[in-house]
Amino acid sequence: MAILSAVTAIGTASPSLAADPKPDAVIKTKSIEARVFLDDRIKTDAPLAADCLAEGKKWLDKNAAEAAASRKQDPQFFKDGGWDFERKYAIRSVVADRYVSVLRNDYMDTHGAHPNSDVNTILWDKTENKRISIRPFFTETTDNGPTMKAMVKAVIASLKIEKKKRDTSETATDECFKELKPSLLKIGALTLAPSTEAGKSSGLTFHYPPYAVGPYAEGEYVAFVPWEQLKPYLTPEGARIFGGARPKGDADEAQ
Repeated sequence: MAILSAVTAIGTASPSLAADPKPDAVIKTKSIEARVFLDDRIKTDAPLAADCLAEGKKWLDKNAAEAAASRKQDPQFFKDGGWDFERKYAIRSVVADRYVSVLRNDYMDTHGAHPNSDVNTILWDKTENKRISIRPFFTETTDNGPTMKAMVKAVIASLKIEKKKRDTSETATDECFKELKPSLLKIGALTLAPSTEAGKSSGLTFHYPPYAVGPYAEGEYVAFVPWEQLKPYLTPEGARIFGGARPKGDADEAQ
């Protein structure tokens, strides 16, 4: 299962191992140990690194405060130690030497029935040194508009294919996909997918944590929408950056 792989990967990244990288930010108290990591490619871009680290430190402070409050209220839940949190920022793609897609993966263990994980994304404009959305690539992205309706339809079709690959087609139901809406804020965290054509993106990948589009046991899902399916809705800038095909093996790497 993807989630098991993710948890295993996080486990092997524990700072208790000698070869592990040093966290770029850390908080360690009686209530929590929480870490933030930036991958090496992010660190080569000073504005992007500063942006991610600032966000990561806010995340550390927020969870440290929540852990301390929880320990004060229910100290028995901390008899085996504090919470364990980890956030990792990693570059997924760089398109047109300008648009950087970053995956943000979170791991959270609050001594519940099982650890939880989350995934979100950042689209960074290297020219403007700021976070952006995909709006500049599409002629319109209004809620329930033609672009978003086509996009959510393609996302659900991709997720159904992924569920079939995992023999979990029984959960490919309207109920599982009910949270996906034709809205940029409700369709899922997305990235520009890499391409076989240098400097281009082959389409959009949508990243879903456990529970988002299926039971926890199914783990994470990644949906892929080829750029050709969105071609009618592209702006000139969108037409410039999209092209080629999804590289072989990217589906496995994205999971």
